[in-house]
Amino acid sequence: MKAELVGISDVGKALLVICSVAGALGSALTEKPGFVIAGALIGLYFLFAIRVAKQWEKIAVLRLGRYTGLRGPGLFHIIPIVDTVSRPVDQRVRIANVSAESTLTRDTVPVNVDAIVFWVVWNAEKSILEVQDFEAAIAMSAQTALRESIGRHELHQMVAEREMLGRELQRILDEKTNPWGITVQSVEVRDVQIPSQLQDAMSREAQAERERRARIILGTAETEIANKFAQAAETYQGNQVALHLRAMNMLYEAIKEKGSMVIVPSSAVETMGLGGMLATATMGGAKPS
Repeated sequence: MKAELVGISDVGKALLVICSVAGALGSALTEKPGFVIAGALIGLYFLFAIRVAKQWEKIAVLRLGRYTGLRGPGLFHIIPIVDTVSRPVDQRVRIANVSAESTLTRDTVPVNVDAIVFWVVWNAEKSILEVQDFEAAIAMSAQTALRESIGRHELHQMVAEREMLGRELQRILDEKTNPWGITVQSVEVRDVQIPSQLQDAMSREAQAERERRARIILGTAETEIANKFAQAAETYQGNQVALHLRAMNMLYEAIKEKGSMVIVPSSAVETMGLGGMLATATMGGAKPS
């Protein structure tokens, strides 16, 4: 733990002024200069003895080098010279930015990764007594864990599964920082940068993959269509009536538009028995003389 003098509080300054003024007034009323000296000494004592911790802060007090307890939030008192206080510990959720530059992935691809670590001090006593500078320790531990995690994953996993990478980092860091009284709440991977040459190669690879899938889909469709035609041929082969109905439906679809003309081979007309039907239709449509 690094012990240091916390800044003089405004309350201590105000008490120094009040005591000095009171001593001066007492000296003026009694015409004894001792009141001025006494007021100044008392004011100086309060100046260094009164401390104030903010709502989110905890401060450790050492008496002759031995830990006596935590103080704060609010006003607290120490004995000057005998007591020393630690740096205030902020117990709000805090953020640490970490980055790993030119780190090789499992498939030997150099990447630059930026991440954010959200952490909070849940036990100020442990964080002060167990580690000298917990902020620097968290930053260095997060950077080391990030590099190790990058080396265990391939590039496509890091790009597509950032949440998984963040959860893994959070677990690794939390196991290390819990004995310090610190909890890592979450880790968010902000960016994964790869070399521009590799980006071009990956773009071409993705385009080739899309073309391959398109060809596979087209071939599958052609196969399904051919199978359907084969099934239809088997149905029509054993049922001439169905074949004739299909042929008549095709002719109807072809000539239903006004002004359209369809040329049908004579062999098809004879096969489908359309000659008599067409003649009947013509006679039925002819006007009587």
